[in-house]
Amino acid sequence: MSKTTPETKEIYATYKQNIDKFFDDIEKSAPQYLQSITNLQQEYTSSWRNTIESAISLQQEFTTKAGINTSVPVAVIKAVNDVTEEVIKARAVQNKVVLAAIDATRQNIKTFNENAKAFAGLNENLYQSWISAWIPTRS
Repeated sequence: MSKTTPETKEIYATYKQNIDKFFDDIEKSAPQYLQSITNLQQEYTSSWRNTIESAISLQQEFTTKAGINTSVPVAVIKAVNDVTEEVIKARAVQNKVVLAAIDATRQNIKTFNENAKAFAGLNENLYQSWISAWIPTRS
């Protein structure tokens, strides 16, 4: 389904039509990129987990068949558990920082956009002022 664009010979109307078409296409494809990245991240995480679980399983099977004692002191278990908890806490802080940075970036872009609109309005008023000073009004 294609949109029909009205015929025009005015360059700015043509420019606006093409810019609208370009950004409509970007807006249409953005969710596809987001879904694709999400799928890639899920697949990567799943593969990473599977690799680690397989390595642990292989090591456990080897040590069991080889008769190697895998018992460790309670202090080692506690240290492993404590390190895991600290890694999870650090990752939670990292997530908060990254999300805050993304939100700040979004807000900065929003502010830029608002300022760009205001600047365009000021320029338009300035142009009108200049034009009215140089072009006589018709009575």
